[in-house]
Amino acid sequence: MNQIAMNLVQVQERIELAVLAAKREPEEVELLAVSKTFPAAAVEEAMHAGQSAFGENYVQEAVEKILKLSKLRPWLTWHFIGPLQSNKTREVAEHFDWVHSVDRLKIAERLSTQRGEFSELAPLQLCVQVNVSEEESKSGIALTEAETLCNAISQLPHVVLRGLMAIPAPTDNPAAQREAFATVRACFERIRDTHTIEPGFQFFDTLSMGMSDDLEAAIAEGSTMVRVGTAIFGKRDKITV
Repeated sequence: MNQIAMNLVQVQERIELAVLAAKREPEEVELLAVSKTFPAAAVEEAMHAGQSAFGENYVQEAVEKILKLSKLRPWLTWHFIGPLQSNKTREVAEHFDWVHSVDRLKIAERLSTQRGEFSELAPLQLCVQVNVSEEESKSGIALTEAETLCNAISQLPHVVLRGLMAIPAPTDNPAAQREAFATVRACFERIRDTHTIEPGFQFFDTLSMGMSDDLEAAIAEGSTMVRVGTAIFGKRDKITV
C-alpha cells in the first residue's frame, strides 16, 4: 500500500470516529480529496485507493490535470473550491462537476449560461460560500446575504443549488471551531426549512465545511462534505501537473 492509500485509510478512520461520536450515519459525510498543487499521478494513486471526488483551487492547473486524466473521467468527480474570477468561469463550467465557491450572483449567472453551451453535460452543482468569520482576506458572502443569493441561484437553468460552503478562521480551540460551524449550519437549516417546498431547493442538502485540522468539529456540527488535502497528499510545495 502506497503512502496516499495509507493516508486515505487514516482519514477515513477519523471521519468514521467523528461520525460515530456525533451519532450520525457514515454515508452522511463525503470525503473530498483536495489535490491542488499535487500532480495527476497523485490523483490517480488516490483513485486506485478508492477515492473518487477531488477538489482544486487553481483553474489553469486543474484543467490541465483534468485533461491529463481524461481517460479516468467516468470515475472521477471534480470540484472547484477556490476563488473564482469572471474570466475563468467558462473553463470551470466546461470541466468541473461542482463549484463550492460561488459568492456573487454574476458568477452564478455566468456559470449557468456557459454550462448551457455544453448540452452533453449534467447541470453544474453549486454551493454558496459564506464568510462566517467575516475575514477581509477571505472570499465568501455575509451570512445575512446568503439566503438572497441562494434564492437567485435557485432560479437559474443548467445549475443546481446544493448548499453552503465555509472556511472559518483557523483556530486550535475545538469549542471555537464548533461555534463557527454551528453558525453556518444554523444558516443552512434556516434557508432549507424556509424554502423546502420550492423546486430550486429540492437538492439543497450540502454543508461543505471542515478540513484536515478541524474535520471532527465540522462533522459534529453537521458537515456533509469535508475537504481534506494535507492529511491525504502531504505537505504542499510548488504546483505540479
